[in-house]
Amino acid sequence: MSGPGMAMDGFPFLDIVFFAMLAVFLVLRLRSVLGRRTGVEKRRPNPLAPAPVETNRDNVIALPERDRRLPEMTARASDTPLGGVLLGIKEADPSFEEAEFLSGARMAFEMILGAYARADLAQLRPLLNEAVFGNFKDATDQRLAAKHSLETTLVGIVSAEIADARMDGRTAMVTVKFVTEQVNVTKDAEGRIIEGDPQHVETITDLWTFARDTASRDPNWTLVETRSPH
Repeated sequence: MSGPGMAMDGFPFLDIVFFAMLAVFLVLRLRSVLGRRTGVEKRRPNPLAPAPVETNRDNVIALPERDRRLPEMTARASDTPLGGVLLGIKEADPSFEEAEFLSGARMAFEMILGAYARADLAQLRPLLNEAVFGNFKDATDQRLAAKHSLETTLVGIVSAEIADARMDGRTAMVTVKFVTEQVNVTKDAEGRIIEGDPQHVETITDLWTFARDTASRDPNWTLVETRSPH
């Protein structure tokens, strides 16, 4: 009597052990197929920023959703001058994509504009080449020496499009035309406004040229020229 009773009571226990072992096996199989996230997976770097930077966005207003969408890229025939150069850049650097590049350029514009207003030279340094950094540093030093402060609010990026491109040897040079809405105010040491109007939104057009050595393993682009259209 006691023998059969023990056997019947043991069946549920054996079932539980069996299914537990089966669950562990399935989990291990899934991990081997899908892999596990460790928190240090490689991420594709920002094409215009060498490393993730903690950005103080107090002076950057969140852009409306219409501004955050990637700009529609019109098809460029390969026989047009600009289209031909962009195809040449693509051949030299297969990872180059216009939409992705413009997305990175917009991010770089916001970061550089905010860092310059805050006189944050450490953040500016890796984003600019020597000449442009020197110009930004001179202007920043003059502002700090005069004990002036610059408050820049980026209201929105109206448009960002590739205006020109060229290859200089193995170096790709791409110029982006930015049309933005900004509020710029300069104050003295006492906080008095000496230039600009906090209530006035300016529409500003800039031409920024970014460059990258396509023969380099470094995937990042740097700002090498800034100017206004004639």
